Amino acid sequence: MESLSKTAKIFIAITTISAAIMELIDTSIVNVALNQMAGNLGASIEDIAWVITSYAIANVIIIPMTGFLAVYFGRRRYYMASIAIFTVASVLCGTSTSLWEIVLWRFVQGLGGGALLSTSQALLFETFTGKQRGMAAALFGMGVVLGPTLGPTVGGIIIDSYSWPLIFFINVPFGIMASILAYRFIPRGFDIKLKPRIDWSGIFLLTIGIASLQYVLERGEAEDWYDSRLIIGLTIVAVVGLITFVWWELQQKEPVVNLRILRDRNLVITTMLTFIVGFILFTSVFVFPLMLQRVLGYTAYETGITLLPASLLSLVLMPFIGKMLQKGVRPQLFVTLGFLTLMGFGILMSQADQNVTKGFFTLPLIIRGAGLALLFVPLNAMAVAGLQPKDIPQGVALNNMMRQLGGSFGIAIINNYIAHRVAIHRTDLISNIYSGSAQFTERYNQIYQGLQSKLPITANIQHQTYQIIELTIMKQTYLLSYLDAFLYATLFILAAFPLLLLTKRNRLKNKEALLAAEEV
Repeated sequence: MESLSKTAKIFIAITTISAAIMELIDTSIVNVALNQMAGNLGASIEDIAWVITSYAIANVIIIPMTGFLAVYFGRRRYYMASIAIFTVASVLCGTSTSLWEIVLWRFVQGLGGGALLSTSQALLFETFTGKQRGMAAALFGMGVVLGPTLGPTVGGIIIDSYSWPLIFFINVPFGIMASILAYRFIPRGFDIKLKPRIDWSGIFLLTIGIASLQYVLERGEAEDWYDSRLIIGLTIVAVVGLITFVWWELQQKEPVVNLRILRDRNLVITTMLTFIVGFILFTSVFVFPLMLQRVLGYTAYETGITLLPASLLSLVLMPFIGKMLQKGVRPQLFVTLGFLTLMGFGILMSQADQNVTKGFFTLPLIIRGAGLALLFVPLNAMAVAGLQPKDIPQGVALNNMMRQLGGSFGIAIINNYIAHRVAIHRTDLISNIYSGSAQFTERYNQIYQGLQSKLPITANIQHQTYQIIELTIMKQTYLLSYLDAFLYATLFILAAFPLLLLTKRNRLKNKEALLAAEEV
């Protein structure tokens, strides 16, 4: 492959990192638009959730196959095709006039977008050498953290000022620009193809197994979990499909996903740790906005702005951590500190109440940003530093898949846990409210008198008073449940420490492998 100029490398970095951030933003940008979309398309909130589910299913299906597809089609061609698919599907999502039309195009968009993430990393690995990879790794790692955080902010601005189709149309200029830059600056040397045999059976088994699992995780709560025959059936399909997939892939000379690289102990353990990181990353981005908007009255835009500054801290820390790893500091040290730091975030967040100011969240969010920075580069270094160069793209893809699955498991588990805690806290709060209570009587009279001075005589003031009391109870119920969720996620982190003891304790002396790993 020809030598690249400094300008070409800069444009390749801009192209790949921007495309990856664009894909990650689309995993969460739709969340704040569901109400408007449901009303416009004549769908229920439960049905419109398929817009999120279909994208997530497509993402998790395609990510583990990106290594094979990049080899088969050529990495440059595959990357440019993925950008085109993502961009065209965005247009078709924005012009959709029915629920199932937009669900279809969101699935297609997810197929294009999922490919962008892993392929971008592989392109950066082959573009940057030596110390140049430090900054590329930092920017890409920042994109992984920043993308899900920016989604609700950008979505909130669009919904507050415009309408939901713009959420999809906004991808078009960026997609066109990325296509032009990729065509102009990514060398044709990336298009070397080996044309391996297509493992159709492996693709089929992976698709039905992962799709069924993702559906169960995304829709289990809405379908009442295992009270639903559909959820039971898909759970069986997921288990049988994935077990058969593993068995089949291990028998193939040219598998669609090379599971033999999991013979590397560090890769296996590190993908488990990455799963935990995905759990914490996505659940915190899920629970925190809900708490701010449902309980504290923040807008989507205010919520995103609150999250953004602390995420930027990762940009400062990641290059520093990469340099320390190159000097021989054991990655386990950073990973341990990262998990301890995230535990601190959860504990601090659990101390919030309805009277907290915006300044309260500054410290815990800074701690969260530092914790994620301490985890991303070291974990990916541990995952692929022991692999052969030809196996690194596959290791990267598996790591990405585990982070996405960690997020899906995390949101499903936390959603179920919050629903359980809401029922408990509501019962506890109501049991302490009765008509003879002095505190209840005082509160009731305050609200009643306040409404009496504002409402006409014909209004049912007593009914309005009880409605306000009910709203107050529910706000406190949800607040307590969200605070419990932060502590629950913190306890989940404890599973990481025994796994860390099983990793190899050697320093990462292979500098090239280390730098390649940082590209995740």
